[in-house]
Amino acid sequence: MQRVMIVGAGPGGTAILRMLHESKMFLVASVVDINENAEGMVYAKKLSIPTATDWKSVETESMDVIIEATGNEQVFREIRQASQGNCLLITGSVAFLIIELFEEKKLLIEKLEKQSYEHELIFNTINDGMIVIDKYGCIILFNRSAERMIERSEEDVIGMHIHEVIHNSRLPKILQTNRTEVNKEQVLENGLKIITTRIPLLDEQNEIIGAFAVFKDITDAVDLAEQITDLKEVQILLEAVIQSSNDAISVVDEEGRGLIINPAYTRITGLSREEIIGKPATTDIYEGDSMHMRVLETRRSVRGVKMRLGPKRKEVIVNVAPVIVDGRLKGSVGVVHDVTEIQHLTTELTRARQIIRTLEAKYTFTDIIGESEEMSLPIEQAKLCAKTPATVLLRGESGTGKELFAHAIHNASDRKYNKFVRVNCAAISESLLESELFGYDEGAFSGAKRGGKKGFFEEANNGSIFLDEIGELKASTQAKLLRVLQEKEIVRVGGTIPIPISVRVIAATNINLEKAISNGSFREDLYFRMNRMPIHISPLRNRKEDIKELALHLIHKINQEYGRTIEGISPSAIERLKQYDWPGNVRELENILGRTIIFMKLTETIIEEHHIPDFIESYKQGGKESPLKKDHLQTENKPLSEQMDRYEHQIIKQALMKNSGNKTNTAKMLGVSVRNLYYKMEKHGLESFDAQ
Repeated sequence: MQRVMIVGAGPGGTAILRMLHESKMFLVASVVDINENAEGMVYAKKLSIPTATDWKSVETESMDVIIEATGNEQVFREIRQASQGNCLLITGSVAFLIIELFEEKKLLIEKLEKQSYEHELIFNTINDGMIVIDKYGCIILFNRSAERMIERSEEDVIGMHIHEVIHNSRLPKILQTNRTEVNKEQVLENGLKIITTRIPLLDEQNEIIGAFAVFKDITDAVDLAEQITDLKEVQILLEAVIQSSNDAISVVDEEGRGLIINPAYTRITGLSREEIIGKPATTDIYEGDSMHMRVLETRRSVRGVKMRLGPKRKEVIVNVAPVIVDGRLKGSVGVVHDVTEIQHLTTELTRARQIIRTLEAKYTFTDIIGESEEMSLPIEQAKLCAKTPATVLLRGESGTGKELFAHAIHNASDRKYNKFVRVNCAAISESLLESELFGYDEGAFSGAKRGGKKGFFEEANNGSIFLDEIGELKASTQAKLLRVLQEKEIVRVGGTIPIPISVRVIAATNINLEKAISNGSFREDLYFRMNRMPIHISPLRNRKEDIKELALHLIHKINQEYGRTIEGISPSAIERLKQYDWPGNVRELENILGRTIIFMKLTETIIEEHHIPDFIESYKQGGKESPLKKDHLQTENKPLSEQMDRYEHQIIKQALMKNSGNKTNTAKMLGVSVRNLYYKMEKHGLESFDAQ
């Protein structure tokens, strides 16, 4: 048994470990990775396989094979130099190729076994007796119906010459004459009368390789005669099946002239019966060769051929098989599959994969829409940041896509397989924020859970944490955050023991941090720590050339949410959208498009200029006031507190609508903190407010 050392316990090394562990030819003697918590290291420990964090500490002289799965050329050269040719050194790429070949072989074997099982199941289920002999006359197939009629078991007769089982069998004669015998009467040794059909078996070169007999009781032959009498009914039933099929079906005769098509064929190709029946098989071809003619020429089936058919130029996949009766070619049958729906589902699947690519981080850089210079620069900066462990500060107005950037940075980093934790610093009350971020120990305060609780930073260990609205942190929390960034450790609320962590911090803010420093609401030392790699995301008004691409992307998203089928937006509508400055940025654009689509007729598929809400027109004319009408105070016979609550509800709702749902801008407009605004929105049932 070959002793193997695997260097590198990432996903690739783990896959190699799993394969070798199942093999009886290899013994995995050691697994090495600098990360003790790597997937392969954990799995090796579970299997009681020795592990190490440095391959140099392992005796390579005792190894027969070393697999280098880190992908690091330097490590490969060092191992090769250390082994001095005393063992077989394999790179991870070669090992992965071997794995794929083994897996492919395994799948093929499983497929073959499944097919063999299905064939055996069919042969043993059919009511007719079936016997197959090879070219030497020895039995190679003997089904259960044959066992019942001949009164011999399959185990007894397989491999025996046919005359040892049925002394008057004419199957050896079929091997000599290469001619089919149909519905011949025969009496078996047990006195049973049967009707049998004997057929020669030919290979692709028309060389005889055996013979095949199908037989049944004479009583079954009577039933067969009755079935022939009812042939017309069977034909009608068959035509009904063909006509009701959702897949298009076409049948041609041996000359390639159309015989049968079903309604699905007309629906997909746009060709009527009159245009196909009696016409050459090439009539329906728009692009490609006729598969019917190929099958008629070769007598072989074709499967999975892409073509375009009919005046609709419909893209289809075609399967065609020959129709052979009594050894004579009678025509061919084609089944046409419309691939339009498959392509649509594939597109939807691609988008779904983008959403579930990781456990919690939903987006990548491919999801960030915009090719303008103002957008290309922050994207390139973010891609560079993703390759480093440094803290990233995303700056920009609300609705510009800061969280989208945070997701993309995490998914492009080496931490993408670990957790991505999102925290809205403005949405959590000041009294809870510190314990939520850093966790707490048991007994830290009344109501604390037994055993304490992990905070967001501990949850994100080895991953990334996204701190949105970072400018809303209070001074004490800012001090603790600074310690995390400097010392790479946290202390739980009520605790004294520092807990080391490795977390990539991605922060975002839409406030002027420099102004916040000057008025004392934000720590200057924390600012310099956070601002190491700042990325400024441009507002939509500075990159209006991206509006068309953004609109098409958002229309597709809104179609999925609302079940609509809007296909696009007209150039004039795009120009009208460009006339507005979009204070709410992309979020406001999505709201406007959503509102537009809701009020469009179901028969309309293109957003035209007249569909765009009138407020954009009023903006263009210089009237930037909100189209909302102010509600007037009315004295009612109700308690003062109830009337004030009602009026406060109206004021907050109007302010939210004026700011397109932007909470930060709304809070500034009303002169309250963002936390206070969240509290009042919850109080008045506006927490799920949508500006639409």
